[in-house]
Amino acid sequence: MSRVAVTGGTGVVGTAVVRHLLERGDEVRALVRSDDGAGRVRSWGAEPVTGDLLDPTSLSLLMRGAETVYHVAGLNTVCPREPAELYEVNVTGTRNAVDAALRCGVNRVVLTSSGAAIGERKDTVGSETSEHRGSFLSHYERSKHLSERLALGLGARTGLEVVVVNPCSVQGPGRATGTARILSAYIEGKLKLFVDTRLSIVDIEDCAEGHLLAADKGLPGERYLLCGATLSSREALALVGTIAGVSHEPRLIPVPAAYAAAACARAAARLRGRKPSPCPAMVRTIAFGHAYDGSRATRELGLVYRPIEDTLARTIEWLRAMPEPG
Repeated sequence: MSRVAVTGGTGVVGTAVVRHLLERGDEVRALVRSDDGAGRVRSWGAEPVTGDLLDPTSLSLLMRGAETVYHVAGLNTVCPREPAELYEVNVTGTRNAVDAALRCGVNRVVLTSSGAAIGERKDTVGSETSEHRGSFLSHYERSKHLSERLALGLGARTGLEVVVVNPCSVQGPGRATGTARILSAYIEGKLKLFVDTRLSIVDIEDCAEGHLLAADKGLPGERYLLCGATLSSREALALVGTIAGVSHEPRLIPVPAAYAAAACARAAARLRGRKPSPCPAMVRTIAFGHAYDGSRATRELGLVYRPIEDTLARTIEWLRAMPEPG
């Protein structure tokens, strides 16, 4: 049994990480921000610690006596209302978490970064050794890149073992935002157009298991991409259609047309006094078309990815079981 601490323990990925830790018998303490979150964590058999990434005292309380810290917490949005909040939570929050781990004598920090932080060039397959393109598609991408550089730099200077995991698009029961909204729109018949691009996916269960394996077997100062499958838009839509029993097929449009359509939507939204959806950063991200190689996690950590068909089937079942809004 190990004593571990988890930030972001009530988020989609954090919840799965906490559950996997408890299932193997670890003693888990999780950072929460509300009474509701504390109740959820307590019901799982973990110990809640109320606090915030921007509150160093609460982070010290969370990590005191822990051998390993899973720093999962972060702001996960490509379309933030205030970009400065992304940097405050993802970059300053990471600095605070690593500083607290150092104060508390933690042995190892597993940092949840993102596949987006890899920064691979257009039309290439991103890997842990990809040369960064030197530009960013969104503030989210930049904040995750900066946070992992900061954590790895602090680890190298202080001797703290920092291991980074870079999940691509996480899918599975519990995920209702981001690309899951696109999936939901498709199975409901509301998705009329989509971009001819590439999508990389990792199952929520594989993502959580990858975190635990990185803690157990990962090399300090290294990154591990977590990606179970990369599909073209056409392949993804056909697969989802078969699993969901959906017969309609959205029209796939080339990237230049997607940018033009998004510009028209933004102009129309401004005329109506509304916020454009999707935001420009989301359009750039989807149009860019990420593809990642997650094989290092298999070779070096022993992670076995679930079939993409299983991931999509469970996700669709969960989305369909969700209550209607309102």
